[in-house]
Amino acid sequence: MNKIPERKDVQESDKWNLDSLFKTEDEWEKELAEFNKQIEEAAKYKGALALSADNLADCLEYLCKLGLTEEKLGSYASLKYSEDSSDNKNQERMARYMTAATKKQAETSFITPEITSIPDNTMEGFFTHDRIKPFSVYLNKLLRFKPHVLSDNEERLLALQTEANQTAKKAFSVLTDVDMDFGTIATPDGEKPLSQSTFISFLLDPDRSVRQAAYNKFYGVYDAHKHTLAALFSGSLHLDVFRSKARKYNSCRSKALFPDKVPESVYDNLVSCVRSNLGELHKYYKLRKEVLKLDALRLYDVYVPLVSEIKVKYPYEQAVGEIAESLTILGDEYCTVMRNGLLHGWVDRYENKGKRSGAFSSSSYSGEPYILMNYKEDVLRHVFTLTHEAGHSMHSWYSKRNNPFQHYSYTIFEAEVASTFNEQLLAVHLLKKAENNNMKAYLLCKQIDDIIATIFRQTMFAEFEHKVHDMAEKGIPLTLESLRAAYKDLLRAYFGPETVFEETSDLEGLRIPHFYRAFYVYKYATGLSAAIALSERVLNGGEKEKNDYLGFLKSGGSKYPLESLKLAGVDMESPEPVNAALARFSALVENLKKIMAL
Repeated sequence: MNKIPERKDVQESDKWNLDSLFKTEDEWEKELAEFNKQIEEAAKYKGALALSADNLADCLEYLCKLGLTEEKLGSYASLKYSEDSSDNKNQERMARYMTAATKKQAETSFITPEITSIPDNTMEGFFTHDRIKPFSVYLNKLLRFKPHVLSDNEERLLALQTEANQTAKKAFSVLTDVDMDFGTIATPDGEKPLSQSTFISFLLDPDRSVRQAAYNKFYGVYDAHKHTLAALFSGSLHLDVFRSKARKYNSCRSKALFPDKVPESVYDNLVSCVRSNLGELHKYYKLRKEVLKLDALRLYDVYVPLVSEIKVKYPYEQAVGEIAESLTILGDEYCTVMRNGLLHGWVDRYENKGKRSGAFSSSSYSGEPYILMNYKEDVLRHVFTLTHEAGHSMHSWYSKRNNPFQHYSYTIFEAEVASTFNEQLLAVHLLKKAENNNMKAYLLCKQIDDIIATIFRQTMFAEFEHKVHDMAEKGIPLTLESLRAAYKDLLRAYFGPETVFEETSDLEGLRIPHFYRAFYVYKYATGLSAAIALSERVLNGGEKEKNDYLGFLKSGGSKYPLESLKLAGVDMESPEPVNAALARFSALVENLKKIMAL
């Protein structure tokens, strides 16, 4: 039986090296103590910001220094917590960081309302001051929030709730990643552990009985905790409503899209385009049912490779080599930096007990752009996940080298372009290397499934988020039954008449971690749509197209996302990129049918 190792049993070479943040625990402790002292200095700026440009500059420079320290402390605490959330020391460190961060937010909460209350003509004069000019992007973005900034006391009260407001999200994470025990699944190779990370491996298994057993056992555990999960999600939704009303937004969605300056029409265009193309998705599910020779297609049948006889195995180092080779069009600097990072300290590679499921890239101005993986060499999707996260990390690497701290941080809207762009180039690379039609069919299936997962599925999730937030805003009770019913309707719409659902299938809506960060998931769909357009532009272009793309990576947070993407070569306010991506989906399916002689 294969066992998931304890953190202490993982080889050092397979762990990330956090020395770029802190080399010892003592260093972190000293920095935390210094941070708490720095927080006390905030009071001296109160009431003085409108008096002179120098006063305002002093405060902004102080905020940058404080922000750098906070980010560095938080990155380390978060990464340690993610590598093993069952470790008491990691829990305590994270809690202590959150306490300090909450204190900082409370003590500096007067700054934003004080800046936004500076008369417009006074601020115009400040913008001409040499010490203010480096903060012009930051200030212009901040002043845009003027209608939604509250009084000093109100801002302080909201800031004091920061730590308490993490309760639903933290409880969900601990419940699903630590407390839930999914047991094992009998396979032809013996008993294997079922977990958040291994679940997808079982759904890719060619043995349908293994897929069925894993699916039913996995959701059986969720079923046992369904009332708790519904209560946590409901609490998160009501918190979103409170925040949007407190800050005088029209809705939760308008509040979520406001910072990126993304019109709600972009969200609605995405849903409309995808809804218009659901017939193409249903045709694909019908094709899948026929190829797999099933009487009924079930949700545990929609991920298994259609070319089941091909076994794929990419040891980690080989995966890094393939990724680097696929990205050579971006130049030596990009590939060399990325390869060195992936092989030497950026990545925490494999699963261990207590480790957060899934994958992410976490960057800071002070440290390396770290990546958490739960890599499995027999899952091709994990090679794509690794290049996806490498795209995020290289975006951060370029951004912080070309921008000051105050506007190096790019938006998630842009981040999902850089990551899925890498996936597109990897797919093209592997297809060119494919030695036979079976491998080509396998890779076409992978591209098709990626578009389903990233555009169709994430848009379904986006519809669900919009629907349940709308229910909460209208005062419709958020019960286990009402949440499940809303999700069940979407399952039927998106999977179509060919798919048969289990009694527990609609519990999927209660297990998505991203729902605890509202209106996030639509950016995956818009990101891939933009990435498809930009990857084709770079692959079919020359030096200008490459430099346009690298310029996008370097722009960081210096522009709003729709502006930076337009300069890179794609207009996301138009439905064209989404429709083009969905047309690409249909073309891939047709190509697959030809290769498989269907």
